Amino acid sequence: MSSLTPSVSPLRQRMIDDMRMRKFNGKTQIHYIRAVRRLAAYLKRSPDTATAEDLRAFQLHMVETGTAPPTINATLSGLKFFFDVTLGHAELLVKVQPVHQPRPLPVVLSCDEVARLIAAAPNPKYQAALSVAYGAGLRASEVCALKVTDIDSERMTLRVEQGKGRKDRYAMLSPVLLERLGITVAREHAARNPTWHEHQGPALHR
Repeated sequence: MSSLTPSVSPLRQRMIDDMRMRKFNGKTQIHYIRAVRRLAAYLKRSPDTATAEDLRAFQLHMVETGTAPPTINATLSGLKFFFDVTLGHAELLVKVQPVHQPRPLPVVLSCDEVARLIAAAPNPKYQAALSVAYGAGLRASEVCALKVTDIDSERMTLRVEQGKGRKDRYAMLSPVLLERLGITVAREHAARNPTWHEHQGPALHR
């Protein structure tokens, strides 16, 4: 167990260690700790003294005070970890259930709108990044982590390493997107190697 600082209670430190053991990322740890802190503020006592009725009343309190469904569900996820893993009292959560989140239809851009959005990027490199994000369905962090070796022009795929959920996956590439990536790679390589010509550039194969 990591050393305990004076500002962290043994209970909180145990929860932090439980999350670290499972390699939760920093943001998840912050959200889970915040959830337990909200419960403690509501109870006005240590959260490990909560009963099943206390947790039910806390969820009702969040609903009645206008807490948004995503925040309620995120809070309940943190409490589930705290009571199930850290305290070993999963039975206290039987009366606590996630709330339904409305899922409106997303705004779908037209082909012309997508083209204008990509063209508005300041240079070809950013245009390629936007093209990959939109065309292959990648997150910004996934685009930033891409390497030339992740492009497989034979299979028309793009390898995404440690993406959402810390999982590897493959994204499909269209011929237009592959061509744009090839041009961008060639330009970047030529910029770093002035004597190198585009027709001698690296092949986009793994």
